[in-house]
Amino acid sequence: MSDDFEPKTERVRLASAGARAAVAGSLGKQPGGTVAKNRIFRALLLLAVGIALAGLVALLVDAFVEGQGRLSLDLITGSNSFDPEIAGFQQAIVGTLYLIAFVILMVVPLGVGAAIYLEEYASRERWWNRLIELNVQNLAGVPSIVYGILGLAFIVRGPLDLGFMLFAGSITLALLVLPTVIIAAREAIRAVPPSIREGSLALGATEWQTIRRQVLPAAVPGILTGVILAISRAVGEAAPLLLLGAASFVTFNPEPFSADTGWTALPVQIFTFAARPEEGIREVAAAGIILMLAVLLLMNSFAIWLRNRYEQRW
Repeated sequence: MSDDFEPKTERVRLASAGARAAVAGSLGKQPGGTVAKNRIFRALLLLAVGIALAGLVALLVDAFVEGQGRLSLDLITGSNSFDPEIAGFQQAIVGTLYLIAFVILMVVPLGVGAAIYLEEYASRERWWNRLIELNVQNLAGVPSIVYGILGLAFIVRGPLDLGFMLFAGSITLALLVLPTVIIAAREAIRAVPPSIREGSLALGATEWQTIRRQVLPAAVPGILTGVILAISRAVGEAAPLLLLGAASFVTFNPEPFSADTGWTALPVQIFTFAARPEEGIREVAAAGIILMLAVLLLMNSFAIWLRNRYEQRW
């Protein structure tokens, strides 16, 4: 069997090399003006990426240089204070972890369920399905402050009337990042080869069994990618939380379902410290930026590990 496999592998490799050579040859035969425009466009793209990365690196270096003297275990365990010697982010870290935990619990089932419906069951001929798809795509670009205003009107007050509780902030952030999860999950489901579905159905599985046992496991890496992007955005949002009751000064750990006690989150407390006139407090804010990036990288690393663990190559 191995003797037959090696010639087949060699033929596949030669066929791939031939296809690449044919594509390269066809591209090389393009008019000189087209080639020059392509090169200029590519150079502009690389320049734009380079400028963006340079700006990001400059901001990170500035935050690290300014806040490295405040990096210690006390920054994590210390309570909120305007005294730079004892100021910490314990309450903000706990509030952020509560927020993100509830966001994940809401957006994963809702986002994946909506993606399955739109990709596997919804008929493109129905006007309401087309309307849903259009709204999902449009909502992905709505500014976060608009979600904060809607959350204040309909969740904190209005029909739900939950009050200024942490859970109301989680619902608003979940609505904010839900379109991202839906779009990424749809793309991941769409990328599963049709032969997987056809083989499962041919063996007698129902449509739901095919989706649950074949399509979803194969789409897990792409779905996790969307969740990573969504959580990365939710962690850094401060504007909607300020409208939903996130306080700038809280000295006790928040209770997620209590509207009588205050709560805060990392971006809100960093924003508050950065706006203070004291130099020492601004240094604590810079250290908080590094801390928030560390929390974000830790969560993303775990999600990337899960994605790589279940990734499949077709």
